[in-house]
Amino acid sequence: MYRCVFLKRCHVVEPLKFENGKPCIPVLPAGERSLPSFLTTPQLGNIVSSKNDTRLRIFSGTANPSLSQEIACYMGLELGKINIKRFADGEIYVQLQESVRGCDVYLVQPTCPPANENLMELLIMIDACRRASAKNITAVIPYFGYARADRKVQLFAQSVVLFQTQGRESIAAKLVANLITEAGANRVLACDLHSGQSMGYFDIPVDHVYGQPVVLDYLASKRICSDDLVVVSPDVGGVARARAFAKKLSDAPLAIVDKRRHGHNVAEVMNLIGDVKGKVAVMVDDMIDTAGTISKGAALLHQEGAREVYACTTHAVFSPPAIERLSSGLFQEVIITNTIPVLEKNYFPQLTILSVANLLGETIWRVHDDCSVSIIFPLATKSK
Repeated sequence: MYRCVFLKRCHVVEPLKFENGKPCIPVLPAGERSLPSFLTTPQLGNIVSSKNDTRLRIFSGTANPSLSQEIACYMGLELGKINIKRFADGEIYVQLQESVRGCDVYLVQPTCPPANENLMELLIMIDACRRASAKNITAVIPYFGYARADRKVQLFAQSVVLFQTQGRESIAAKLVANLITEAGANRVLACDLHSGQSMGYFDIPVDHVYGQPVVLDYLASKRICSDDLVVVSPDVGGVARARAFAKKLSDAPLAIVDKRRHGHNVAEVMNLIGDVKGKVAVMVDDMIDTAGTISKGAALLHQEGAREVYACTTHAVFSPPAIERLSSGLFQEVIITNTIPVLEKNYFPQLTILSVANLLGETIWRVHDDCSVSIIFPLATKSK
């Protein structure tokens, strides 16, 4: 598990604790002016020890082995033995080094950069488990690459008030869903998909979990005065996500950065909807790629009088020049999770890494035991 060895360059925080499978959501009691911290409880050791894990296996791909190890530690299990290597020509070889016949198998592999290699590795892992007679195969995908390619791009015709789609364009998210299904997966466990419609692309069950409770737990520990807080959506498309986030932060006010995108990975900030003057602005998004959207939004917030700006996201893709933009002084803190591994060379003082291991581990237990997963997110499901 990550500890405090990198504190001077990056802050890595202990994973969220659960009590009976439920994280505590911060709601400001009447008369209080600061956000309460989450209840922290010991790990569910008594529950883990009572579970029958003889048919449960967890295997890790090469994309994020540290997260896989944390998940296994939370569940009190050993990672399964697997041999993954690449031949000189780049082809991927996978061999399971223990029996999975009749087992409930979970393969932890985010399809983060390099997306194509990690996706192909996941497909071959699934195929290996299927050919080894695994009873159930669940692809645990903390970060689902190609999720942004979930529709054809909409173009606005300036001569008339009309939106039309761009022709001859693929919908790669559907293709990837088909590949995972055809490879032999029986179920997918994903974290913070870019859009909910991606779940509909799969012809198998999808358990969609949210990194939101982990981020909320950390923000609550900072004891920010609720009167000073405003939640900001960096674009119009993220308003629903930001509104749900604001409700859990004592129903904080909402602001929206209105921008127009002129191409892939290029964003232009236009104006701000809402009041942030003298406030602590918390920008919420599902991912940060090149950080163009969120950094331009932060600059606008400072221009409008925001006292401090925090960036919160589940997936830290961090394509260049994201690190330069995020460490330029615009942000008081950049809060991410470890769904995608961040290289130590990319750490910077404002960066805080939270772990989703306990969240995913608890979800795996519930899926394995045929228990409810939505109960982990009671307020998240009600707010939609």
